[in-house]
This record gives sequence, C-alpha cells and structure tokens, in this order.
Amino acid sequence: MNLREDPARLCAHAALVDILHRRLPLDSALAPRLDGLADDRDRRFAHRLVLTVLRHRGILQSAVDSLLDRPLPAGRNRVHVLLETGLAQLLLLDIPDHAAVDSSVALAAPLRLEKYRALVNAMLRRAQRERGRLEAMLDGPFAALPEWLTARWIDRFGPEAAAGIAGALRAEPPLDISVARDPEGWAARLGGAVLAGNTVRRASGPVTNLDGYSDGRSGGGGHDGGGGWWVQDAAAALPARLLPVPEDGLVLDLCAAPGGKTAQLAAAGARVVAVDRSARRLHRLRDNLHRLGLEAEIVAADAASWRHPEPAGAILLDAPCSATGTLRRRPDVAWTKTAADIAALARVQAALLANAAAQLRPGGVLVYTVCSLEAEEGPDRIARLLAENPALERAPVEASALGPIAPAATPEGDVQTLPCHLAQTGGMDGFFIARLRRRA
Repeated sequence: MNLREDPARLCAHAALVDILHRRLPLDSALAPRLDGLADDRDRRFAHRLVLTVLRHRGILQSAVDSLLDRPLPAGRNRVHVLLETGLAQLLLLDIPDHAAVDSSVALAAPLRLEKYRALVNAMLRRAQRERGRLEAMLDGPFAALPEWLTARWIDRFGPEAAAGIAGALRAEPPLDISVARDPEGWAARLGGAVLAGNTVRRASGPVTNLDGYSDGRSGGGGHDGGGGWWVQDAAAALPARLLPVPEDGLVLDLCAAPGGKTAQLAAAGARVVAVDRSARRLHRLRDNLHRLGLEAEIVAADAASWRHPEPAGAILLDAPCSATGTLRRRPDVAWTKTAADIAALARVQAALLANAAAQLRPGGVLVYTVCSLEAEEGPDRIARLLAENPALERAPVEASALGPIAPAATPEGDVQTLPCHLAQTGGMDGFFIARLRRRA
C-alpha cells in the first residue's frame, strides 16, 4: 500500500499525532492536510474520523488499554493512535468491520509500523469479539473526557450538570449563523429557524452550499449593504448583544479577530475600533467586514497595553482563554490544554481587563467574555477585578434579556452558558459573560 491508496486515513493519523502528542491546535494540524487531499470524499472522511476520535478519546484510550495484553513500549504514540482510529471506526462510525480492520492493518506499512501489523490485527479482531463490553464503555457519562476536566466541572457545576455538559460534547453541533438583519427572512432562505436575536440555527453541513454564500452575501460574501450572514455560535453572539452602543457610537472591540462580534457591533450602527495583536487574524477580519459591507477601524496592537486617545462609553473584551466551552466544535482542547495553561491565561486576562477598565469613561459599560467553563477565567476573575477596582460595579444581566437562553443567567448577574443549554435544539458553546459599569 502506498500513500495514495488511503490518503484520508493517513491524513487523519498524522493530524491526530500532532494534536494528541505535539499539542498542536486542531486547525493547525488538520486544515493544511485536508487541503492536500484531492478528493472531497477523502476530506470529509478524514475530518469526521479526526473529530470522532477527539470527541471520544477518553473511551478509546481505555478501550485500547483493556485490549492489550501488555502496555505498549514507551514512545509508541503513533501505534496507540493507529489503534484508537481503528476502534473509532469499529465502534463509532458506519464502517463495515472488515474495512475498519483491514484498513488499519494495511496502514501500518506506509506509517513504517510494519512490526505492529500482527498486533493491530489481533487487537481489532478481539475488539470485534468483545464488542458488547466495549460498547458498554461508551455509556459512562464522563468516559470520553480527561480526568482533570471531569473533576473541575463536577466541583464547579455539580455531578448532574457536569454529566449534561459531558454528554453534549459528544454530539456534532448544529450550524449557527448570525445575520446582520432580517433573521426571519434568512431563516427561511437557509432552511433554519430563528433561535434568539439575530441567530439562525440549522442542521450542520457545508457552508459553501448555503444560499448567499456564492454570490457574496454571507460570511463569505456581502454585496447587499451589510445584510449578509456569518457563522457564529449562539453563545458567541450574546456578548455583543449585551453591550449597549453609546450615543457617540464609539465601541472598542479588544482581541477582536476573527471579527464575528465586530460585525455584530458594526451592523448595530457602532463606530467600532477593532484591536488585535495578530496581523494574520486581522487580515481575515478585514476581509470579512469587506464582504459584509461593514466598516471598522482596525488596529494591530496588544490590547493589554494599547490605549485609545479618548475614553470609551462601550468596550467589548473577548479575552484569550482555555476555550474549554467550545469542545463541541474544538474537541482537541480537552487534550491540548492543561490546568497550568488555565492559570497562565488567567494572568493574561487580568492584564487585559485592567487596561480595558482604565479606558472606560464614567457611566461606560465593559463586557468581558471568555469561551471557557473554568472559574479562574470567569467569575473568579471578575470578583477579583471588582475587589481591586472600586470604581467598577456590575451592570447585571437580567434573565429576561436572554430569551430562550435564560437558564444561563447567574445569581450574581453574569451569564454562564453551558453546552447542555438548549439541549433539545442542539446545545450551545460554553461562554462566561460579565457586564460592568464605571461608576459615575
């Protein structure tokens, strides 16, 4: 077998090794390899296989270990990944058993793992015989997650809510779309339904096939005067909705790229200054605004030190974070982040918050948000900020302002969406949002 005979599985294996053992982000590890596949069916299968392994990785790890007579020698990560992908095909995908086994065994040659061919064959055939036992492992509420995340979520949210979160993370999420205007009209055209505000939800599928994409009226186009759409999870659309545009229109959007919230604010009539330290990501933001027919002032700078020449009445800070709330769409995060990363990111968030608060004029509103389920990055961070800065106070978010997402309102007046919220219609990402005001 050569590389051309099973490019999809080879692509998936290489991407998973980079993600699981080199801690590369999903996009960095997978996207360039998908671009190198000539057949669209291969691209779809490789993408599906990678996400399936990542979403169920804890179970697959345990299953592999239970099937081995003795642990693999140290440094045999590539063999373990090959076994995990084979099990994923047997237990979780609609692949015939013989194809799952034979393709995994054959893959050993181009991967230069020929000495493990017999092991791969024996283990996967044993998995066929013990399918009932292995499928029972899928039912454990936390079996797919690493233990460190499970312990955190049980401690913060309780066993029942944590189990709901863990269950929601295994399912493929729907496609959420933010529209600049006319959500009812776009819902009809896109075959979806209005979820809340200007968010339209529809079944997952290729974005390029949707109405308005090819003629330039979406996140991939926009020739209708700012009336297009862009892909954005319902939870990610909340922070900009909760930030009132001041009379002078000036809104600072800090850590703005790739620009979904910038587009929301500009579509609402704000005079947006979008700041991000990544020139590459700002290039994408600029392109998206152009396609949507929207405008913003774009600044390449570190939002922890950059200052606008005049105080602002509205600031949105979408801070870099662990992204543990986005595991439905980015299941790699569970395996590439650690508790040490969360502590380091909390220090970055503290610096960003301090600089943002210093630019807020009296009576001005600051919305702070992270796509995280970790207390250090959310409520603990805000509690510490308020204790250190008596000029700030909460501008509480009422549950009634959240519509169907009302269960996300916290007693303190913050918002914490969970992946299990809106479970009957497909769930949502986990976001923490706090709205603060500088005392007049």
